Amino acid sequence: MHDFIHLPYIDPVIFSIGPISLRWYGVMYLLGFGFAYWLGMRRVKQSQGVWNAEQFEQLIYNCFAGVILGGRIGDVFFYNFDKFLQDPIYLFRIWEGGMSFHGGLLGVIVAMIYTSIRQKRSFWQTSDLIAPLVPFGLGLGRLGNFINNELWGRPVEKLDAVPWAMFPYGYNGSVPLHPSQLYEAVLEGLVLMLILNLFIRKTRPMAAVSGLFLIGYGTFRFLVEYVREIDHHVNTTADLITRGQMLSLPMIIGGVVIMLWAYSRAKSAVKN
Repeated sequence: MHDFIHLPYIDPVIFSIGPISLRWYGVMYLLGFGFAYWLGMRRVKQSQGVWNAEQFEQLIYNCFAGVILGGRIGDVFFYNFDKFLQDPIYLFRIWEGGMSFHGGLLGVIVAMIYTSIRQKRSFWQTSDLIAPLVPFGLGLGRLGNFINNELWGRPVEKLDAVPWAMFPYGYNGSVPLHPSQLYEAVLEGLVLMLILNLFIRKTRPMAAVSGLFLIGYGTFRFLVEYVREIDHHVNTTADLITRGQMLSLPMIIGGVVIMLWAYSRAKSAVKN
């Protein structure tokens, strides 16, 4: 029998000054934004005049706003609508955690459409620039969930097969849990970042990078949902797929369609 990890209490608050608190969850978002800004500025310098610093800064700030607004609204309406009806102020308590990736994605799409129109450029040109910048922040967000002691995985059925299973702080069960936040941090963060940034080392058809991002995230999220704890207020153990999988399937299908369209369009352009 393995000696599984018993996690101690991790204070989600780094420090407080009066009523103002700095939380790890918020710091993770700021670090993700900082990394995206740094990497994006490098790509701008390599774009041979297609982008300039001012245009990129306008885009990244709009996308950051889209992530925060869309992520929070998505979490409330996709997963916690009953809680919102009981306490409408819950929508604004972002520091407590509760951000939906799928809602954040919709928010970013709206921000990219708005920015593309203002800059008079193709939406796909915009989304292909943004897509490889996103995974690092996703991974940090999952670390924030881990520190917040939330979104844990399901109990481990075959203990010898998962020696890294953990007993979270305050957990009263007798069987350790999958650290599903860490699975997602690795897959949605590190692995997806490597895949996308290796993919763009060669020139690709417009929209192909965006399509690959949707396929990659949707697939990883769909798979991790099998070991992530069920959201009992929106799913039951009898459901064939979870709410997260239902939201990820359109991403996978849409990503495949976008990539097929991108390569078909590029092939037609070469023939003509």
